[in-house]
Amino acid sequence: MKPENKPLYAAVHAAEFPAQTLQRLRPELQPDAIAVLDGRAPVETICSLNRRARQKGAALGMTRLEAESIPGLRLFPRSAENEDAARMALLECAAHFSPRLEDKSQGTACVCMLDITGTERLFGPPETLAERLRAALVAAGFRTSVAVSSNFHAARLKAAATRGITVIPANQEADALAKLPVELLGLAPEQTEIFVMWGVLTLGELAALPQVELVTRLGAQAAELRELARGALPHTFQPIEREFTLKEVCEFETPVDQSDSLLFVGARMIDCLVARAGARALSLASLQVQMKLEGEHAYRRVIRPAIPTTDRKFLLKLLQLEIAAHPPQAAVLSLTLSAEAGQSIKVQLGLFAPQTPDPSRLDITIARLKAIAGEDRVGSPVLEDTHRPGSFRMEHFSVANMQSSAAESNAPAQTRMALRRLRPPVPVRVELRDGKPVVFRDNERRFKVDAAYGPWKSSGCWWCDDGWNTEEWDVLAETSDGSSVACVLVRNVDVQSAATTPAYEHSIWQLEAFYD
Repeated sequence: MKPENKPLYAAVHAAEFPAQTLQRLRPELQPDAIAVLDGRAPVETICSLNRRARQKGAALGMTRLEAESIPGLRLFPRSAENEDAARMALLECAAHFSPRLEDKSQGTACVCMLDITGTERLFGPPETLAERLRAALVAAGFRTSVAVSSNFHAARLKAAATRGITVIPANQEADALAKLPVELLGLAPEQTEIFVMWGVLTLGELAALPQVELVTRLGAQAAELRELARGALPHTFQPIEREFTLKEVCEFETPVDQSDSLLFVGARMIDCLVARAGARALSLASLQVQMKLEGEHAYRRVIRPAIPTTDRKFLLKLLQLEIAAHPPQAAVLSLTLSAEAGQSIKVQLGLFAPQTPDPSRLDITIARLKAIAGEDRVGSPVLEDTHRPGSFRMEHFSVANMQSSAAESNAPAQTRMALRRLRPPVPVRVELRDGKPVVFRDNERRFKVDAAYGPWKSSGCWWCDDGWNTEEWDVLAETSDGSSVACVLVRNVDVQSAATTPAYEHSIWQLEAFYD
């Protein structure tokens, strides 16, 4: 009978997570001393800060007034939305090494526990897995410490107290935790006071106390604290069910009114979205842009490439063209990029098939044409489900629409008469006899009607402003030079009913099309 693997856990501890969240999407803040303020004005206090801020004299709990007196210290408000998006990115990165995760975040630290039991065949020994895990988190923009142990709580406490990578050998948890301070246990104030009076300052000193006397003086909870200090407290792993969402959020400390600044941050956000999607062998099918503007205004745009892509430069160019065509109407307070994941389209070309153009060039060209001609003038024309003559709408161009149109064009051809419509229709003057057209003229020629069939009446949308009420005539006519034409004349009945009916009617007749 094959023996079961001994449980093994890896703890990932990201300290000062609010400050890390800011620096992750804004690399220009890396060399600065930054502090994050929490609470309501004017009693805001520092809840998180980086190493450079500590070197300048900043400390946790310092008020805004005290922090503003430190030269060179940059202050930022805390953003729960920013931290939630960053925490989701960290969990996704950790999930590449184990699908069983438990979130044990507390305060301003983001803590993720991984059940790595039986992963040696995939990632090698625990030391190798820890190194690869930490390197992946650094690439994702997080500074973390990683600890590996067969005890859940021993790994969590060790990662919180040390930097870098620590692997605790089996049955040596008590020795590994002996020098750590008792404050790591999250003691109540009265418990901390008692341990200070007893001179118990480290976990090793707490573990050395006799259990019976400890429980007698502090109650049953003291036994659990002692087991924690010894690295022997059992734990029932509670894996979380992660929802895969591609979202990055960045809030600005001051309103941004220049597109270059937005694109600088947007480039980093696109890099993160592409990396997260690429880790799952996915591409970005769409990109939703949301901005919170001054004056409680909102800005929303959707960018949909013709095919899903992971090309960072291409997506950034589309974002640039979209913002240039539809600039925000006020200064930007926050920027949010959300993406919809999709599968990349791969086409196997023949050996002698010509090379096709890059799809990204087509998307950029379409975006530039929309900026010049307008959103409703570029795309794929689609006939509307109506009896209105020549009614169509423009839809966003996509490969799916192109493929469906190609399939329709490959259908067996049938011999039929072609109708060549005039865009726009040509106004004509029509002479009537017994209610039928007998002669009509445009600006250049005169047409004598040999036969007229109709009228074919069509009307609709009478309940809105763009309704129509027309009559169509199919006409065989002869020009002054003797050539024959077959065409379509259209009369607007509403205009005609509101006017008199002279021999020649102006503006209500139009030459709509020719039969070829």
